[in-house]
Parts: sequence; structure tokens; C-alpha cells
Amino acid sequence: MHEQYRTVARQGVHETEVNRSRFLCALAPAATEEEAWDFVAGVRREHPTATHNCFAYVIGADASVQKAGDDGEPGGTAGAPMLQMLLRRDVRYVVAVVTRYYGGVKLGAGGLIRAYGGAVGEALDRVGTVTRRRYRLATIIVDHQRAGKLENELRATGRTVRDVRYAEIVTMRIGLPASDIGAFRDWLADTTAGTALLELGGEAYGDI
Repeated sequence: MHEQYRTVARQGVHETEVNRSRFLCALAPAATEEEAWDFVAGVRREHPTATHNCFAYVIGADASVQKAGDDGEPGGTAGAPMLQMLLRRDVRYVVAVVTRYYGGVKLGAGGLIRAYGGAVGEALDRVGTVTRRRYRLATIIVDHQRAGKLENELRATGRTVRDVRYAEIVTMRIGLPASDIGAFRDWLADTTAGTALLELGGEAYGDI
């Protein structure tokens, strides 16, 4: 697995105009191809009278799934440059739809390639990107006496405590970078006088 990847920070739309044609680029995070297609379909429903609704998406931290569509524009002049812009910017798990309203002036193949690719690039600048890092899910098991202090110590050292549950014992769920597991075990032992247990779970991507 890749250690990290970049994706769009949020869903958003940015509009540009080229020779009286309007280009609206809608961007969204997409965890799966199904989510990407749902977003494409939603944009098409929103703009049923548009001249074209072209799309591109990249799924997988290693960009293993890549697809693009020209929606009636000359082959290779819309979806392909959109996809290339996503790849050039190193964004993953993302879908882009560029909606074009024709303004009466033909752009030619080169003009279309610049317009569609440029619309995606400008939208990425406007919406922004975030970096997701690979981490191990981990569960800390600790007694009630030390739970409050440990939670405070975790937060003070910049750890994101994802969940805390109080029962006969206290369990806390956190995320750990793989490279940090050994040092964290030592820190936990020192902080709790060796009384806390650390159980490692699966891997995921997110903000640590």
C-alpha cells in the first residue's frame, strides 16, 4: 500500500469561460467507481440541457482505476485531458465532471484540450486538496484509574482519539502510522506503568 495520497478537500464547482462557451467543473471525492458514476449521473441530471457533460475519475491510492468520457466531443479532446490533469496533480479517489454550454464559437481540438484540462486544473486550485496517510487502527485497553489522564496525554501529544468507551474497562481507538508503532508501545508502557494493552487492527487511510 502507498503511504499516502492526495484527494480533493471537498465537493465543489468552478466555472470558466472560453470564447463564450461556459465550462463548469464539478469535483468530488469518490471512494469507489460506483460513487464516481453516481456523481456523474447527478451532474448530468442537474444540467440536462448542457451541450456536453464530460467526465474523468481516478480511484485507488495507486491510481489503479482510471476512466474518462468525451460525451460527444471529438475523441480525446475532453475526458483525456481532464484525466491527465488529475494525474498530473497527483490526486486520487476523485471524480471530475466538466459541463459545457456551447457559446457559438468552435474551439478546435487544441482549444478543447486546453479548455477541459484547464477547467479541472482551476477547479482543483479553487476547491483545494488534502493528504491522506496510511495508518493502523489500534485499540488501547486501560483501567478507569488511568483512563482520563491517558486520554489527556494522547491529545496533548497530537494523537486523534477516535472513540472512547467506558465499561468494566476503558477502550480507546486511535490511528497510528506504521513507522510509529514501536515508539508508541514504549510511550504507552511508560505513561501507564505497563498496565495498558495495545491491540492492532487493520489498515486505512485518513488524518492521523
